Amino acid sequence: MRDTLNHSRLQTRLATFSEFGGESIVEVRNGVPHYINEFWTAGQRQGHRLHEVSYRACFKPQLPAFFIDLLTEPGDVVYDPFMGRGTTPIEANLKGRVAFGNDANPLSILLTEPRLNTPTLGQVRERLAEIPWKSFDDFEHDELLPFYHPDTLAMIEGLRSWMIERSNNNLLDNTDKWIRMVAINRLTGHSPGFFSVYTMPPNQAVSIETQVKINAKRNQSPTRREVPDIILKKSKSLLSQGGASTDSYKLLTKKSHETNEIPDASVSLTVTSPPFLDIVQYEADNWLRCWFAGIEVEKVGISSHKKVEDWQDFTHQTLRELVRITKPGGHIAYEVGEVRNKTVFLEEHVLEASSGLAIEPEAVMINQQDFTKTSNCWGVGNNAAGTNTNRIVIFRRT
Repeated sequence: MRDTLNHSRLQTRLATFSEFGGESIVEVRNGVPHYINEFWTAGQRQGHRLHEVSYRACFKPQLPAFFIDLLTEPGDVVYDPFMGRGTTPIEANLKGRVAFGNDANPLSILLTEPRLNTPTLGQVRERLAEIPWKSFDDFEHDELLPFYHPDTLAMIEGLRSWMIERSNNNLLDNTDKWIRMVAINRLTGHSPGFFSVYTMPPNQAVSIETQVKINAKRNQSPTRREVPDIILKKSKSLLSQGGASTDSYKLLTKKSHETNEIPDASVSLTVTSPPFLDIVQYEADNWLRCWFAGIEVEKVGISSHKKVEDWQDFTHQTLRELVRITKPGGHIAYEVGEVRNKTVFLEEHVLEASSGLAIEPEAVMINQQDFTKTSNCWGVGNNAAGTNTNRIVIFRRT
């Protein structure tokens, strides 16, 4: 009964949605209903403060929240095989669901796990006071001086070594993991709230050569930043709406089609966004974060595809694994976008990739946002390249 209810509830909800003033446009393309509307808005971007950890190409928490609220109940397992900064697992945990997540980059676990079981601000303050900051008075990586004042770089390297040593000795607790996560998030940015001099936004680190050019163009040099103070300030912001805790979650570092640790028919809902075609260079964006975490970024097998056919095959393999782990009647929300200057609409290839699998396409949902200045349903009026709209293919496990 519940499966039938969810099936009809989703299509009804999409068709009748009008919370932001507009009615849904419904078009049937190749037998699949497409629902176009503003399902979450620019004015509603800020979710729980725990989500405020930057990561390239991440979606807003309102996206998984929409499906979690509609298609699951407390205690259900919600999963993301490409979790990135952990938006889906974090939102699932906040809503009383069991959080499952996976990503080929181990950095994702370092960013996600501390926000599933958070320390108190008092615990963070006490641990920061225990770290021997005054002994961090030297550094080895002078190539990083275009980003950091020498004193700041000494603190960063000292904290890095301190964390790696504790990890190697199995001494890291939730508070240590939290501090490491915040430090990773504060490595570079464009305000005094980061360890670095002015640089690109914190979701990507430019190369050292590029930072030298930025410094020359802006006639700037790195000023001293107090690393523990910045970590405490960011922690206060992240925890300002409360923390989180759970006794049950699963985080993996696997290929999306090789997640044997997840039992058959155990997941009620997957909400995910896979790597798109040749858009985001995750290794290049995260080189500095991976350095701090002790991750050899060149050994991280992040999927990257230049040919649409290869991307579609990759999606088919991922969907096949999602079919295995999804409960009958469960759902898969697969968010993609238009790429290559609006000449490739990946939702069409997701639908083709599902052929022969035990899932049926229930809907394609297109979130049309004000900032895209959309002139019609299928084209976007600004941004010459990249992804401009949320396009989510929603499958139901048969």
